[in-house]
Amino acid sequence: MRVPVRGSGRPKSRTSPDGLPGVPDAPGVPDTAIEVRVVALFSALMHERSSVAELADRLRGELDRYSPGGKLPSSRALVERFRVSPVTVSRALAQLSAEGLVVTRPGAGAFRAGPRAAGPAVGDTSWQEVALSADATTELVPRTVDASGVLVSLAAPPPGVIEFNGGYLHPSLQPERAMAAALSRAGRRPGVWARPPVDGLPELREWFARGIGGAITAAEVLITAGGQSALTTALRALAPPGAPILVESPTYPGMLAIARAAGLRPVPVPVDRDGVKPDLLADAFRATGARVFVCQPLFQNPTGAVLAPERRGEVLRIAREAGAFVIEDDFVRRLVHEDSGPLPRPLASDDPDGVVVHVCSLTKATSPSFRVSALAARGPVLERLRAIQVVDTFFVPRPLQEAALELVGSPAWPRHLRAVSAELRVRRDAMAAALRLRLPELALPHIPSGGYQLWLRLPDGSGGTSQAFGSGGEPALVSAALRAGVAVTPGRPYFSAEPPAAHLRLSFAAVASTAEITEGVRRLHTACAETGSTAQA
Repeated sequence: MRVPVRGSGRPKSRTSPDGLPGVPDAPGVPDTAIEVRVVALFSALMHERSSVAELADRLRGELDRYSPGGKLPSSRALVERFRVSPVTVSRALAQLSAEGLVVTRPGAGAFRAGPRAAGPAVGDTSWQEVALSADATTELVPRTVDASGVLVSLAAPPPGVIEFNGGYLHPSLQPERAMAAALSRAGRRPGVWARPPVDGLPELREWFARGIGGAITAAEVLITAGGQSALTTALRALAPPGAPILVESPTYPGMLAIARAAGLRPVPVPVDRDGVKPDLLADAFRATGARVFVCQPLFQNPTGAVLAPERRGEVLRIAREAGAFVIEDDFVRRLVHEDSGPLPRPLASDDPDGVVVHVCSLTKATSPSFRVSALAARGPVLERLRAIQVVDTFFVPRPLQEAALELVGSPAWPRHLRAVSAELRVRRDAMAAALRLRLPELALPHIPSGGYQLWLRLPDGSGGTSQAFGSGGEPALVSAALRAGVAVTPGRPYFSAEPPAAHLRLSFAAVASTAEITEGVRRLHTACAETGSTAQA
């Protein structure tokens, strides 16, 4: 977590997990004081972002004082008046310029923009209703796309709402400085803007192959633009439109959306705390004739289950006997918690016969915008995966691949993973303790040692017509929670068929602190009381 800065005669400095510099390592300064300074630096960065938004709002409200073309006060005057930094002023003006409200002229200043031209006449798009549904009568499976299960973890909540529905690390946990430094170094590499190999940079493919392990080689790895893209490529390569595919139940809504958009029929196979049930998996293969099973053997989303050792070989054997592929979505291996112990190897590392198509990504452990992932497969299927990948995206931009190499090869990378591992454990324990204290009636059957979410079962009757949560079930509770100031994820989108009970998924990675977790659970308790599930505290 600490890196000495070279330099004769200067005090050493420490960096935060994401490479933030400038914390002096002075003799006699205790570690706790240094940690406080790191937290203060993170707070300053977050305050800077909020200051930009505040200043932009203030300036936006004052634009009516100026006629079109009128000059705004100078940057220096704005700095003195609002007591903010020049960087804050520059970013606020850039935001207003992007909105078309202000025009900036180098050397001259900022001016109010002229009135906007009238928009184009509104057309008649009603014809599209016929065009978009014309083929539905001939499709075996309608290719309608419901993105609500994906959008719930991508959309930013309103200001002041605690984000228990996020699917990515909070900015304070992301290695922002390390990523910026990696991108800067990558930009200086010779040929960084040249066309990369369509399969990906050889060094990056080798790095992913080593992480997968077993006999997987760099030649069997394709670099893709994020895990969602890799899953899309795999499903399109392995199953024709109208075909059934087996999925865990519950499972990741984004994968269900991919399948339905491709005209595939997701067939659920129940999981418990030890992963998918092999006997039911075998039954599903026999009943459907499916040739694909999609699973998350490690810290499954949403349950957090890990496929038990005795089930791993069974799953591969059952799929092999069915002549089927297993798509292994190894999405959070790098978000293991500090107390997890040794992790099981990817299924792909124990698969000599090419049954497993492996998907892994850097995104969850870095940033939603760091979309670098890998597809690994053996045998003739690799060529089909490659062909679809090339047709869809050509290749992943080379600067991003070079930046990924710089990041994972830097000393900041293992420090970041260790720091996130420790912090996720603290946050998980804080959320579990708050739920037991405030909402003991919500069942928490499994506390995972990896990933970023807890999966709660609501009291019986909460998904139906009366009892615990009123006639609205999950939607009523989710709406009440939002009114109380906390965004949560309903369980229904995680099931490809009728759910056995009502659930909530709560994320502890997207919030700012453990204090925010405690407050979020308090607000959720208020929402539960509003829907009639518990008495007010």
